[in-house]
Order: sequence, then structure tokens, then C-alpha cells
Amino acid sequence: MDDVKQAAEALQKALGQVIYGKQGIIQLVLTCLLADGHLLLEDVPGTAKTMLAKALAKALGGNFRRLQCTPDLLPGDITGSSVYNQKSGELTFIPGPVFTQVLLADEINRATPRTQAALLECMAERQVSVENRTYALKRPFFVLATQNPVEHEGTFPLPEAQLDRFLMRISLGYPSQKAEEHMLTRWQRANPLDEVTEVLNLDSLSRLQDRVREVNVAAEVRSYVVQLVAATRTTKDLVLGASPRASHALYRASQAFAAMSGRTYVLPDDVKRLYPSILYHRVILGAEGRLARRSPRQSVDQAVGLVPVPIIGGPPLEIERPETGL
Repeated sequence: MDDVKQAAEALQKALGQVIYGKQGIIQLVLTCLLADGHLLLEDVPGTAKTMLAKALAKALGGNFRRLQCTPDLLPGDITGSSVYNQKSGELTFIPGPVFTQVLLADEINRATPRTQAALLECMAERQVSVENRTYALKRPFFVLATQNPVEHEGTFPLPEAQLDRFLMRISLGYPSQKAEEHMLTRWQRANPLDEVTEVLNLDSLSRLQDRVREVNVAAEVRSYVVQLVAATRTTKDLVLGASPRASHALYRASQAFAAMSGRTYVLPDDVKRLYPSILYHRVILGAEGRLARRSPRQSVDQAVGLVPVPIIGGPPLEIERPETGL
């Protein structure tokens, strides 16, 4: 998996030119990308969410489209629509912004449920159905959506069915004072985004996404993934546990994380590092959890903490889990 490791390091270096002091977060973003998933960035304004999406598109040399979600945004504004062609006398389909490689859905929770639903088929099946016709979306296709967790006026919370489509949910968080000082220095004369260059083409990315699937997952680790997800369904604090799609997401993300480390096998530590960004947004707190003043994060951590960690090939590595920002 040296090719995956080298590509990940090049992308991490490119994104590091724009996002300062967040190497752990960048690592999770690239894990989501290589696992062929989609990412939900939940953070307050001004934390470089849009900058991250633009930098990633430039580093991949791919097309970048932005959706500014508002209550008056229609499904056709996302997927595209048919327009009557007077010359041919036929309807011609005009592709929408979703026909791209990197799609930024900015403030997705400001769009109406009907418009939000237009992304469900795109994200899950990589296709668009318009007027009894289906159009395939080219690989790679990466949706990076943002939402503000503080301001709720005029917003429409994402339903569980749509949250489940996002392989990961993370938060960039505020930079350290040192990183913020460095940011001011870099922005003094030029936009750091202008310095980002293509380091990996789209064909190579698709090939690496396929390579990630070849990473070996031992039966013990596979069982560990299933047990972690199942633990969220049995705790009394949660009225809704993680779905089987969460198991698949954790499995694929662990493969990508291992490949980025240059390994051809997944360790239990990979699973432990990744489950927060994959499971926290897929559960719903129940009455008992609310009465105990617990958060979904606390309930999930308590549930998965009871699952024994398998030991494969010696003791687990003593490496800290990357930050999720949540």
C-alpha cells in the first residue's frame, strides 16, 4: 500500500498549506475520501470549511461546484432539469451542480427537506433520476456538506436517513493561537489557496479507492466492527442505534486508514480511532439518556467501551486517536 500512503501524504501536505494545525482532521478527511464516502462538516462560521473543500478539489485537479443552500433552493437546482429545445423540438437535460467531482453543499440544513432529499440518491447510488431517466455520476464523487450547529433559526434539521448517508461527521474547531498567528502571516500578501497545486489526478484517485478494498480485515477485527455497532443498539440510553450502513462505513474507513499508513491489514486500533466520527451522528438519545443528562457521544463511548478489543499479532499500538473536533 505504498502508493496509497504516498498519495495520502502528498494530499495531506497540500491541504496543510491552507488548514493549519489540523493534521488529525485532515487525515480523517482523506480517510473518508479514500473510502469513497461523503463528509459532513459541522462547525461555526469562519473555520475554513469552504477553504478545505476548494483546496481538496485543486489538489485533485477535479471540478468543484458549490451549492449555497437556502429555503428557496429547489431539487432541480441540484440535480438539473430538462429544457425545451426549440431547434430540435425535444427536451434537453441540463446537468445540475451535482455532476462534478467535489460538491460543497454549504449550510445544507438551510435547504428544505424536499431539496435535501434530492441528494439522497446521488450520495448513496451515485446516480440522478430525472423525469423517468437515470444519469450516472462519474467517479470520483465526493460530497462535503457543512452545517452550523449553533444557529438554528430558519434551518431544517437533517433527518436520520440523510445523516446515515454521510460516512463521517467531523468538526474543524478553532485553531490554536500559534496556528492562527501563522494564518495571519500567510494571508498578509496572498491567498494560500492560490499556492495549492494538483498532486493527484482523478483517475489515480479512483484507482486508489479500489486498492483500499484490497486491505485485509481479519475475522476477529471484522467481528469487532460488528460488535461495536451492535453495542449502540442495546444500550438503554439510545432509542436508535447505528444501522448496518454504519458497520459498512466503519469497515471501509478502517481499510482506508490502514492503507494510508502503508499497511495491508487493519488493526483493532484503526477501528477504535475512527468510530467516533462514524457512529456519533448515527444514533438518537432516548429518554433515559436525556434524564441522565448524557450526550450521544457519552452514550456511544460507554457502550463500545464494554466491547473487548481483540488482540492480533501482539499488543495494540500505543498511538493516540486522531481528533474529530466533536
